[in-house]
Amino acid sequence: MIVEVVGGTQERPEARVVDVDNLTALHLALGEVTDDEAAEVLERAGLGRFQDSDTVLLDVAALHAAAQPRATSEDWQAQWDVMIAKARSKGWLSEDGATVRVHVESAAGA
Repeated sequence: MIVEVVGGTQERPEARVVDVDNLTALHLALGEVTDDEAAEVLERAGLGRFQDSDTVLLDVAALHAAAQPRATSEDWQAQWDVMIAKARSKGWLSEDGATVRVHVESAAGA
């Protein structure tokens, strides 16, 4: 699953959740946006916030709400639960389970 923040010089940046059936990986992909634009868009969308330039804290409930309605896999919820359990075991999930820490990648040219 990928959270993208995309936009260009002529576009208003937007956040979207894509590749929702791939629950083996999770990251934030930045298109042609600045870190400040990405941070604003993520917060405005309610999806998360930057921890630093390489790390974002995504809101687990908001991510689930954005992805689940578009999922096509019959066992999507079970796969989601496995992904969240893995994040917890790796120390990427906050203690209260509200946020998951993910890395930031460039989506430019993707």
